[in-house]
Amino acid sequence: MATKRSGKAYYMISAVAAKYDIHPQTLRLYEREGLLKPSRTEGNTRLYSEEDLDQLETILSLTRELGVNLAGVEVILNMRRKMERMQQEVNEFMAYVKKELARGLDDWEQRLSTAMVKSSPTDLVRSGAAGAAGAGNASSASAGADDEDEIDIASTASKRSS
Repeated sequence: MATKRSGKAYYMISAVAAKYDIHPQTLRLYEREGLLKPSRTEGNTRLYSEEDLDQLETILSLTRELGVNLAGVEVILNMRRKMERMQQEVNEFMAYVKKELARGLDDWEQRLSTAMVKSSPTDLVRSGAAGAAGAGNASSASAGADDEDEIDIASTASKRSS
């Protein structure tokens, strides 16, 4: 028998036991072991929510199909909860990283739009490397020109003195 509390469906222990072909005492055992936590009415009647039924299906699958004992079921359910929390934390971190990357791109686009010379960072790196290589050649060429100028000045001076 299903009852409604605050828009959700809740099932009494007899209805759950009949639906899953288990004894109500087994459901009480699962609750004592901490595997299920049904809510209670003011009269202390157990009410199972859809989430409780999903949990029960997992428990029954582990015990019936895989032969896991209740201690093993407890360990598996605890690990699942931890993994779900970790997955949630990873998802939150990824959302944060995406937000920060988007903000960084917006900042970069803002800087580029106000720049005096419009170019991409890769163009600046490429031209900077080419400019440095070209500057090295230009400096050696100008150094050579300075040597020639010194020779010309010296030869002109010797011609004047003779």
